[in-house]
Amino acid sequence: MAQLNEIVKDTLKEYVGSGFDNRTFPLVNEEEQIYAVNVIDTPVRKRRAGVVVIARVDGDRVIIEEDLTDRPLVDALVRAGVPRDKIVLAYAGETVTTG
Repeated sequence: MAQLNEIVKDTLKEYVGSGFDNRTFPLVNEEEQIYAVNVIDTPVRKRRAGVVVIARVDGDRVIIEEDLTDRPLVDALVRAGVPRDKIVLAYAGETVTTG
């Protein structure tokens, strides 16, 4: 399997783009292996910018801290080849163990 951080980063690109009244941007911290997508209203700001989805790589696991999408990141990662047992849905209460 390709490096896990590359799979996560490439998969999150599917969540970046423009809509009728918003635009999403990728946020990447390679050093900490944190990958997110931020949404901003455009052309007129009505709401604060916010995180749509954020995930981080921890060893051989992907920890999804938040997912406010209608296309769950967990499903996209499984389709990309990441085993479900290597994905932790922290936002849904799954336990993040340190190891």
